[in-house]
Amino acid sequence: MDVEESDEICMPVPGNADLTRPAHALPYAQVADEIGANRSQGLTDAEAKKRIELYGRNELQAGGGVLILAMVVSFGIQSWIEGGVISAVVVLNIVVGFFQEFQAEKTMDSLRSLSSPTANAIRRGRDITVPTAEIVPGDLVEMRTGDTVPADIRLIEAVNFEADEALLTGESLPVRKDSEAVLNEDLSAGDRINIAFSSTTVTRGRAQGVVFATGMKTEIGAIAAALRKKDSKVRPVKRKSDGSAGAHRYVQAWTLTASDAIGRFLGVNVGTPLQKKLSRLAVLLFGIAVLCALIVLGVNEFSSQQEVIIYAVATGLSMIPASLIVVLTITMAAGTKRMVERHVIVRNLRSLEALGAVTDICSDKTGTLTQGKMVVRKAWIPAKGTYSVSSSEPFNPTAGTIDFTACAPKDTKPQDTCEKGSVLPAAELLDGNVFLEDYLKVASLANLATVQKSDGDWRVRGDPTEIAIQVFASRFDRNRMSLMSGESPRWRSIAEFPFDSEVKKMSAVYQDVHKQEMHIFTKGAVERVVGSCTSIYLCNEGATQMTDDIREDIISNMEALAVLGLRVLAFASKPLEEHIKPKSDPDRNDLEIDLIFRGLVGLYDPPRPESAPSVRKCTEAGISVHMLTGDHPGTARAIALEVGILPSRLNELRVDIADAMIMPASQFDKLSDDQVDALPVLPLVVARCTPNTKVRMIEALHRRKRFAAMTGDGVNDSPSLKRADVGIAMGQGGSDVAKDASDIVLTDDNFASILNAIEEGRRMFDNIQKFILHLLAENIAQAATLLVGLAFKDTTGLSVFPLAPVEILWVIMITSGMPDMGLGFEIAAPDIMQRPPQSLKRGVFTLEVMLDMLVYGFWTAALCLASFVLVLFGFGDGNLGDHCNESYSAACDTVFRARATCFACLTWFALFLAWEMVSMRRSFFRMQPKSTKYFTQWMFDVWQNKFLFFAILAGFVTIFPTLYIPVINRVVFKHEGISWEWGIVFVEAFLFFLGIETWKWAKRIYFRRQAKRSSNDSDVEAPGALAAEPEKESSAEDQ
Repeated sequence: MDVEESDEICMPVPGNADLTRPAHALPYAQVADEIGANRSQGLTDAEAKKRIELYGRNELQAGGGVLILAMVVSFGIQSWIEGGVISAVVVLNIVVGFFQEFQAEKTMDSLRSLSSPTANAIRRGRDITVPTAEIVPGDLVEMRTGDTVPADIRLIEAVNFEADEALLTGESLPVRKDSEAVLNEDLSAGDRINIAFSSTTVTRGRAQGVVFATGMKTEIGAIAAALRKKDSKVRPVKRKSDGSAGAHRYVQAWTLTASDAIGRFLGVNVGTPLQKKLSRLAVLLFGIAVLCALIVLGVNEFSSQQEVIIYAVATGLSMIPASLIVVLTITMAAGTKRMVERHVIVRNLRSLEALGAVTDICSDKTGTLTQGKMVVRKAWIPAKGTYSVSSSEPFNPTAGTIDFTACAPKDTKPQDTCEKGSVLPAAELLDGNVFLEDYLKVASLANLATVQKSDGDWRVRGDPTEIAIQVFASRFDRNRMSLMSGESPRWRSIAEFPFDSEVKKMSAVYQDVHKQEMHIFTKGAVERVVGSCTSIYLCNEGATQMTDDIREDIISNMEALAVLGLRVLAFASKPLEEHIKPKSDPDRNDLEIDLIFRGLVGLYDPPRPESAPSVRKCTEAGISVHMLTGDHPGTARAIALEVGILPSRLNELRVDIADAMIMPASQFDKLSDDQVDALPVLPLVVARCTPNTKVRMIEALHRRKRFAAMTGDGVNDSPSLKRADVGIAMGQGGSDVAKDASDIVLTDDNFASILNAIEEGRRMFDNIQKFILHLLAENIAQAATLLVGLAFKDTTGLSVFPLAPVEILWVIMITSGMPDMGLGFEIAAPDIMQRPPQSLKRGVFTLEVMLDMLVYGFWTAALCLASFVLVLFGFGDGNLGDHCNESYSAACDTVFRARATCFACLTWFALFLAWEMVSMRRSFFRMQPKSTKYFTQWMFDVWQNKFLFFAILAGFVTIFPTLYIPVINRVVFKHEGISWEWGIVFVEAFLFFLGIETWKWAKRIYFRRQAKRSSNDSDVEAPGALAAEPEKESSAEDQ
């Protein structure tokens, strides 16, 4: 970093509140007092609201081409009416598009704010999650590994706390923090080791502190302008090692930059994959439109007359889906807003398209499939026996009873062969029980959770596992706060080794203040803790040397608890001979050895009530659920069976399949990729899972052509979240690093919300498919009508168009636009989660959709042309008049009436087709096959989507002014009001429904036969139900 930058960064920032000296130059107690913070209870909600009004939010300050072409052509040939109407449509399209895009962008902004980093603040004595933008000076904030620091914070407590400040100082190594330090005023930011700076990342340890600066008053706010430089859109010139570059490299860079700019303008290289694909489709259709215009000119011998050019423009306009991208954007924005209501925040629009294709969900257990509200059910102390807790209040240590039996868990039989336990008061159980005392010391002190009574209620803070253990210790009046606080505290914290996913242990070093002795207390995975132990107390006669037989006996007791669905941890401790200085950084490998085994604790985390139904729905939807957990295989198996991840008849499966379904990570990680690929099935349950195991599972699923979603909450989960097709972070218990790596965030950490997200993804996919089909079928109908209409030539030899340019624009923008948007809001089909996942390889343009597009388009065109011919030749004299494309005359009356009839038919067909698109296979009159309202059910169905209903109703109403208002009908729309011709419209409307319903009936027959051939019992009206494999192409889904 150069000197100038350093000078800028080192400028002292006073913060929001006026302090007597900079925060780093004051003791933390004085900072808290001067800023009005409560170091134990935090701020109240009312005070936080008052301060956000005073200091402001904790944020850094933020520093239609085709129609226009048609308009230019119309004015260029002095066709003022067409040019004026197209101009009005352009303005209307811009205004409506801007308004809708603005609303969509507002929605996306609100979603981005929801998915922004959050902070763990203490307010009213409770540990709550607060959006970073709502953090205020005086807030008490807790931070742990993986968190993004929400504001400038004066540290009160720092345990092995390190932060990455490269963004602020340029220092590549994490900075170790010391909350007790009081520093000189003139120190630079990089030397303020008692401050945690906003936007830096916690790389190690935990800390608590008080906020003294937010928003632009923070250190990062002072240099925010330098950090908000936008990336250049100019392609760099490729140079040689000596810095030189040939002329061709400059040409290459300029060409690529120009192509990028054109791509951005056309939308083919920006946005989500679907948006890019549809932008490319729009470019293709523009090319087809130009070709159609050339055909019109060619048939009319490239005449330069105004009528011919206008006909060519009209034919070109008929192929342009003008509202396609706008409707798509609005549909996706509305979908993301709907997801928020179902506890899902979309961070990446790309994931919306991916959700419907998910074939496998890899989920954690704790807090996702389970409630995350753990309670201690069993505690086993080898020298004494088993303590069982029964309580309906997980956070109240005074509620419930404690049952004691001298039997070990593995000896407790349902047949009561062991001595029956007795219910005793906690004080009596503890009296003279040194083994229970030693056990409780580990439970209380190797623990960061807080359990305290305030205003008559028990309030807890911390990890659910540690809260449950702390509540158990509090039952015996061995609460951590009571042991470390007061006038004469018994214990003093010296060092702490946080839980690590590799070592699977957590340890804390304390000093016995009364005896001046050092002790280490350790808890963690049973196998890891037992492996660190060399002795155990089996009776009152002293410690016994740990042997392999004793270790096997401990494992047997662990498995007995795990079979009950309990999460089992081991406790160990020992006195330390060496003296460790406070705030030192000893090597945990030197201390976590030769421990004394103290016992096991069994915690129950009940499955969420909705987990089992959600897993069952996943199975019905063709989605496999894998549980990747850090728990013991026995615990994982019990929970997996309870929620339905494992089949209930597991023992009846082939041995190789059953063995592959449940696997510890140690076994899975030892397998090579070839061996994993050779497994009959990938494991549904992986126990003792590590971050690397998750990555390998994703890779194994990808090799099997599966589309995987992965949940994660920790820093180490980031690689698997990024590798997954859809990364899912936990909104409540997840770290900011995990959220940044994810595509979606669950605000309630609930597995059922993943299913909600997939259902919404499928619904959006269906609806996008519907309005695209409707839009493009209309384009085909208009283009076919106009191209065939080239055969109708007047006395001058020029083609007479069946549809005028303004009529085409009316159908594209007014008649079809709003119903298309209504189709985007359509609710999910009842059977949407009974189908296999969609295929992203084909996307929305399946073979069925493309066939439907042609059939509906050509059937509509045939009926429209038939109406034109009937009025003109069947009931009229066949006189095509002279210059009837340009103006009305008596000779053109029949042509104008025929054109009006054709326009009325096309308008009605476009509106009716929108209703037919609600279900791509079921009859419009039988959307609900199980309904007993055989002749009236359709009336209820059309009212279900009120936006679509009123959009279609508006389309019916607005046609009449265009037909019967003088000047508008003859001069603008080039048609005449009709009377008896409505009979033709009604008959053709009946034929339209008959043709569409016949085609749907034929499709149902075909797919029913296909279902019989594939022996698939799924609903034949659900297209995806026929796919043998999720990765195979599935046709359009039914709604």
